[in-house]
Amino acid sequence: MGVIGKSGSFMKNSLKKLTVILTLAACALSAQAGKITIKGSDTLLTLAQKWAEIYMGAHSETKISVLGGGSGIGFAALQGQQTDLANASRKIKSTEIEACIKAFGKRPTEYKVCLDGLTVYVNQENPVKELTLEQLEGIFTGKIKNWKEVGGNDAAITVYSRENSSGTYEFFKEHVLKGKDFVASAQTMQGTSQVVQGVENDAKAIGYGGASYAAKTRALGIKKDSSSPAIAPTEENVVKGTYPIWRYLFVYVNPSQDKGEIASYLTWIRSDEGQKVVKQEGYYPLPEALRK
Repeated sequence: MGVIGKSGSFMKNSLKKLTVILTLAACALSAQAGKITIKGSDTLLTLAQKWAEIYMGAHSETKISVLGGGSGIGFAALQGQQTDLANASRKIKSTEIEACIKAFGKRPTEYKVCLDGLTVYVNQENPVKELTLEQLEGIFTGKIKNWKEVGGNDAAITVYSRENSSGTYEFFKEHVLKGKDFVASAQTMQGTSQVVQGVENDAKAIGYGGASYAAKTRALGIKKDSSSPAIAPTEENVVKGTYPIWRYLFVYVNPSQDKGEIASYLTWIRSDEGQKVVKQEGYYPLPEALRK
């Protein structure tokens, strides 16, 4: 009986060890497989979705979930540790950095992932082809109310804007409106696609957003002042910095999560292969020096 008892005890211990080994193996497999969650900028949404699609096609063990909502929503999710990566069309604010430090003890790591010319859209039928930054400020703050004031038809201007959780909204407000409020009559849209759709269907409309969305409207040339040439938001002009309202687009990550599959993915989107996708989707690739 004693021998049988020892044997049974040995088998129980062996089964426990085997269970632990199998559990660890399953965890390792899960970590290797990886699931990456991404949330934030609507400007980056179509590009982020295409990146995820191509990457998952080459890495079947990795699952990537991409949601929009705006840069502010992405930062809030990062602070709440509800997303791995936060896409942003503006730089993170000091208050958001402080919230992240409070939440997970570290400042988020910032990655530049591509360039963009913040584009001003008008309807294809609009005869206006260029505006100065001062005229843009006047239109979007409500000082200029009629297209005839800027060389267009005698028609009231319809302003389309983004919601205030949008990084594009905040960038435009800071760099074009100089911190002033948008006109109260501005029609607030939840995404850049909605802004473009509104402008496309309204001959009196004007809106703004990423360069990659401009296909069904017309992008205005922008002048720094009345004596400057009008500059189009082309890749060449954005890379050179001659287009007045160019910007970087970003991805932010908790440094402690910047490892394994997440680190591999971040490296890939900034690689030549990932930047090729940037160009294909109508955005502008990073200069070589910024791809490391």
